[in-house]
Amino acid sequence: MAQGTPDAKRIEEAKKLAKDDQRKAEAIYKEILAKGPGSTEAALLDYEQALMGLGELYRDHKRAEELAELVRTSRSVLSSFAKAKTAKLVRQLLDLFSTIPNTVDLQISVTKSCIEWAISERRGFLRQNLETRLVTLYMQKPDNYKAIELINRLLKELKRLDDKLVLVEVQLLESRVLHSLGNQAKARSALTSARTSAASVYTPPMLQAGLDMQSGILHAEEKDFNTAFSYFIEAMEGYNSQDEGKKATSALQYMLLCKIMLNLVDDVNSLMTSKTALKYAGKGLEAMKAVARAHADRSLEAYEKALEDYKNELGRDVIIRGHFLRLYDSMLEQNLIKIIEPFSRVEIAHVAKMVGLDTPQVERKLSQMILDKKITGVLDQGAGCLIVYDEAERDQGYDAALETIAKLSSVVDVLYTNQASLLE
Repeated sequence: MAQGTPDAKRIEEAKKLAKDDQRKAEAIYKEILAKGPGSTEAALLDYEQALMGLGELYRDHKRAEELAELVRTSRSVLSSFAKAKTAKLVRQLLDLFSTIPNTVDLQISVTKSCIEWAISERRGFLRQNLETRLVTLYMQKPDNYKAIELINRLLKELKRLDDKLVLVEVQLLESRVLHSLGNQAKARSALTSARTSAASVYTPPMLQAGLDMQSGILHAEEKDFNTAFSYFIEAMEGYNSQDEGKKATSALQYMLLCKIMLNLVDDVNSLMTSKTALKYAGKGLEAMKAVARAHADRSLEAYEKALEDYKNELGRDVIIRGHFLRLYDSMLEQNLIKIIEPFSRVEIAHVAKMVGLDTPQVERKLSQMILDKKITGVLDQGAGCLIVYDEAERDQGYDAALETIAKLSSVVDVLYTNQASLLE
């Protein structure tokens, strides 16, 4: 800020008033902005500080509509600024929306209008940056099909321009969108392309951490939890170095997830007492510890209680929720197999009582396990029983007979061929 100018002093005054008297602070900022950026460096700096100060005021008081209007009205003045400075200010103003809840639709609308303005002003770099931001917003909504459509257009343009850094960012977003759509093969291919592009250019720590995080997520989907863990460590260290507490905590949760899925409870406990875990301690990490304890005890009741007690912490993250649902299914199957093992015929109600679940729910699961050939038996729904059969050992005689028949068939074919050649 330009020290000593009258406007600089008024901006300082407005910052002090922002919490207690927001209306007066807003009036001061607007008065300075009404003068325009001026012709001197000091006046230009004061204008920037007033613009960002007013934006931060709207953000702190959750006034999203006023912030959106500020972005729209300030663009005409920003057109006279240098391209790099304009791009920086527009990005900073749009970043202010991130802490205001339930504003994704408004952010999409404002970003689209900024893209149209960037096109009319022939600011290609800013347009690409804004379109990349729009992809991220589509993912948050979520509207993955619009996101992938925009990504495909961006990729064609960026490959032609050979802008490696933005290309890496867009390819990473492509991998995330494809993963959300359930296309793991294409998600891995997009990530490989992003890593290849990143190898030929300096990659900022945040972007590198994003690449490592996505690599870990895809390896975890393939149940390669050891490799996933190593990538999550790299991601966590990257986010930690940039003071990105929220993302570092997510990476730490994924690290704990890998250890839980590998049933390494001791490793979970040692991770929880590490320096980084203590730094980011909170309900999110406590939730992971509770799940790990329930899994180690093979207790479905404790597992369900942990999921219920920490449903906000565990339910918000799609990756954690998906893996824990699969883990629950696995634990339920193991418990059911253990219960029915001594029986040749057992009431479904008794099995349900033993696992602490509703009878219809247990019946559906047993039916699925029979179809998946994890249990050899049938459900007698009239009697409400499960009839379990002993697994019959495969008779090797049948295999030997089939092998003999196959060899005889080959001999007959050869004899037929030889006889046919003699008759010609």
